[in-house]
Amino acid sequence: MNRPVVVGLDGSPSSLVAAEHAARAAVQRSAPLHLVHGYLHPLGYGVPLNPYDVGIPAPSESAQEMLTRTATELAGSWPGLEVEVRQVAGGPGATLVEESRRADLVVVGSRGLGGFAGLLLGSVGTQVSAHAHCPVLVVRPTEEPVPVDGPVLVGVDGSESADLAVGYAADEATRRAATLVLAHVRDPDASAPEGGPKAGAGGDALLDAAAAALRAARPDLVVEERVLRSARPEQALVEASGDAALVVVGSRGRGGFTGLLLGSVSQALVQHARCPVLVARPHGHEA
Repeated sequence: MNRPVVVGLDGSPSSLVAAEHAARAAVQRSAPLHLVHGYLHPLGYGVPLNPYDVGIPAPSESAQEMLTRTATELAGSWPGLEVEVRQVAGGPGATLVEESRRADLVVVGSRGLGGFAGLLLGSVGTQVSAHAHCPVLVVRPTEEPVPVDGPVLVGVDGSESADLAVGYAADEATRRAATLVLAHVRDPDASAPEGGPKAGAGGDALLDAAAAALRAARPDLVVEERVLRSARPEQALVEASGDAALVVVGSRGRGGFTGLLLGSVSQALVQHARCPVLVARPHGHEA
């Protein structure tokens, strides 16, 4: 089954930039691209906002024109890309979560029409990142162009969630023919545990082990190790994202951002990274 790349589109500049990233991801995966517009209120969950309203609003002609125009532009920019468009009677968040059941990747912009500055697409992005049944690519706004040929950055902390993120990051680096940077943040005041394993050239035993496993499994992948010394891991990784084309974070637990990799660290990256962020949700995950 050739799962599609799905992107939520509302006509905002943020969502149009997300659609460009989604098209690139679809080409890299040799997958079709689905442009989806949920046409109820952002907080609607498949029913009209006013419970006394009768029936469900119809798809709008203006939204259909926006979807068709975007599909035509993307197909022209990416020859051979198969693009489908669809309007769905549902709130944008609920619509994309449902679409994620059959998708290889869901892409969302940083915020849509009516969103709040600094928030991940308001409630919509939070809902999708927390409950999607596949990985979610969050395309953040940046003042400077994101280096398309930059490395893929992923944090390593030895957790199961981080291991999943490292696997997704390796897949992305392979697709992009990019360098994979494994980063581990250490408190500059912390010392190595007595009798613990010695670090090798990478300066950190955890990084050395992760890098060695990747190099053995993927000999063509260029893997770099980076030890970041900071008392604030989230700030160190946000700063490290400045020269990356993509940063990958883990997601664990059920219900919201409370279980993201390194706790507040992933939340900080999702909201403040200087490049797109891939939230490594497993396929078929039930939130």
